[in-house]
Amino acid sequence: MSLLYILSGACVGLIVGLTGVGGGSLMTPILVLLFGIHPATAVGTDLLYAAVTKGTGSIVHGFKQNVAWKVVGLLAAGSVPAAAATLVVISHLGIRSAASAHLINVALGCALLLTATLLLFRKWIQSLRRVSQEPHPTRDLVLTVVTGVVVGFLVSITSVGAGAVGVTALLLLYPTYPTVRIVGTDVVHAVPLTLVAGLGHWWIGSVDLVLLSSLLIGSIPGILVGSYAAPLIPERGLRMLLAIVLTLVAAKLILS
Repeated sequence: MSLLYILSGACVGLIVGLTGVGGGSLMTPILVLLFGIHPATAVGTDLLYAAVTKGTGSIVHGFKQNVAWKVVGLLAAGSVPAAAATLVVISHLGIRSAASAHLINVALGCALLLTATLLLFRKWIQSLRRVSQEPHPTRDLVLTVVTGVVVGFLVSITSVGAGAVGVTALLLLYPTYPTVRIVGTDVVHAVPLTLVAGLGHWWIGSVDLVLLSSLLIGSIPGILVGSYAAPLIPERGLRMLLAIVLTLVAAKLILS
């Protein structure tokens, strides 16, 4: 079975490298639907998986100065407490209970639908950016913290949202930032968030370390191959296909 986990990690890593879509949108549903792993264990393991992989990416973005550190701090001020509060609720429900599994499945399905929608309408969302708009520091500060709260909740309960939701919100809140700075900021913010949420899941007993190791062995070379092959693949077609798959998976999770 570990070989299948390694192959799954490689496939997810390849798609992430090709499209930039967060691994949680793909890995967690695979673990739940194909391997029958308990939703809480799938989420917890994927969170630590994301912390390791995005930690590597954050080093690169940091050296290239593609990070708005103040924005990272504002996002974390909302996301980390929200993640901790969500984990407290899940632990009180009972991590292995049917209620907990159902809650995670429904939340995961909704997060996947949101991710699919943002994939389909990314170009339109980017067109809403207005570089000439008047800055509103107080409003932007508050909305950035609120974005962190939303992302913290979604990520801690589903492992999905840090990429799709975070990047979209930052694109609209900070229209003067180049896209690479938005992505770098989001990747760096995801590291403390996924680490805190992943350690929280480990503390309440919903992390499989053997599974985590197998996924990492496959995903790291997969991401490298996907990153090199990305310029050769039509991105728009891939994103549309991925959005359709995520929608079908979301329906399966919500209705199960």
